Parts: sequence; structure tokens; C-alpha cells
Amino acid sequence: MRIAVCQNKGGSGKSAMVVNLAAALAEAGELVDVADVDPQGNASRRLAARPAADQMTISEAIKCDALGAARDAYVPCGWGGVYSERIRVLPARFELENRISEAGTVGAVKRLKRALAGCDDRRITLLDCPPSLGHLTQLAMVAADVVLIVAEPEFDGIEGAVRVLNFVRDHADDLNNPRLRVAGVVPSRVRSGLGVHDFQIAGLDECFPGLVWAPHIRERAVVKAAADSVAPLRSLRTAPAREVAEDFDKLAAQVRKLMEVAA
Repeated sequence: MRIAVCQNKGGSGKSAMVVNLAAALAEAGELVDVADVDPQGNASRRLAARPAADQMTISEAIKCDALGAARDAYVPCGWGGVYSERIRVLPARFELENRISEAGTVGAVKRLKRALAGCDDRRITLLDCPPSLGHLTQLAMVAADVVLIVAEPEFDGIEGAVRVLNFVRDHADDLNNPRLRVAGVVPSRVRSGLGVHDFQIAGLDECFPGLVWAPHIRERAVVKAAADSVAPLRSLRTAPAREVAEDFDKLAAQVRKLMEVAA
């Protein structure tokens, strides 16, 4: 199953969602691929999967426009242990920006799907999309089975999430992926006791009926600490790190249920 993790606003915690969800799934015994479709390459860096200068990346795999072109571009997660055994990364460099200029080329939006063909069978693939609905995100949506939206509970974050939801509903056919759907909306970077967050959380079910996942991912310093130290949350060995990791375990269980339904 391929899951495009999306938001039309930056700073929503989207890459943190991808990285920590991948870790939780790997801890649960799943094989996970992370396809970094964001030229910033944050997911690649946080998973310690920075490619060598002469190494193929997702950009070159897309450019090849060939079935299975991504096969030789994967690198293992650099965290060691079960993470390196179970998580592979299709890494990105800033050169991925070059693919945007191909948006007007006939059929270019299908190139990532072609590149992944036959490469990620029997795995969960999380596609970390840039904070836009442009060509790179559309590449991911064409390749994906479902979309997972990450939404910071503030006006701009909710608006960005609504734009993603509407885009999928209005343009799945245009992307030649008519079965594409939004599987869930995960509130992230939630701060307890902050009035604007409490207000937006209270209205989420009305904005996204039947789509809001729990638990909500709280804004905790340990998430940033793990990202900065290029390490999994559980390696920090603190109570807050364990609490957030357990929240991601529960989200991972929902992803596994999606797989069971799709099977």
C-alpha cells in the first residue's frame, strides 16, 4: 500500500509524521519504504539516508521514465537495528526541484508510479510530499493508493488540509487515479490548553466527517530533538519520548488496518 502524506501548508509536521510513523511500523514488524518527494529532503536526512554525491536518487528515478527505475536508488535507514533492516528510503536531494519543469510534458505525472513499479511489493510505502499541490505532489498522488493529511490545528493548517481534501475529490480522475481517496486527517503539533488549538480541534469532525484519526500528535520538544539528532524517538529514553512514540504506535495500527481492508 502506498500512502501519500500531504498538506498544502509548510511547517505542519508532515515529515515528522512520515519518519515517526515509519519507525512505529518497523517496530511492529512491517517492511516500510519512505519515498522522499520533497526537495528539502528532510525525511531522508532524519532517517540518516543521505545519498552519496554520485548515487541515484528519486529525482533520477523519475527522470528515467521507466518501469522499476527506482530499484537501484533505495538506501537503508541509517539508524541501525530493526530500523535499518525494515526501513528503506528513496532519498531526495534539492535537484528534485528540476522535475517540476517537466510538469507540462505529456505523461510526466505518471513517472513516479512507473519508477516504483515492482519495487515496493509487499511493503508499506510512505510518500513524503512537499507542502504544495503542484507537480511533485501530483506525482505522489498518481502513485498512491490513499492520501493521509497532516493538519496543524490553526486556521492556515486547516485551510491547507481542506485544499488537499478538495483537490483529491475534484481531480483524482484527472490524475488517472480515480480510486484515490483521503484515508484520514491527523492533527499534529497540538498544544494542550492553547485556545486556538482547542477551538480548531473541536470543529475538526465537522470539517472532515469520519476522517479524523486519533490520537492527535502533541507538540513536544522530543520530536524536534529526535529529528535534530537523526535518531528514533525511542532512543531518547525519556518519558515524553515514550509517550509520543506510543501515539505513533496507535497511528501505525490504523495504517495496518487500512492494509487489511485493501488486501
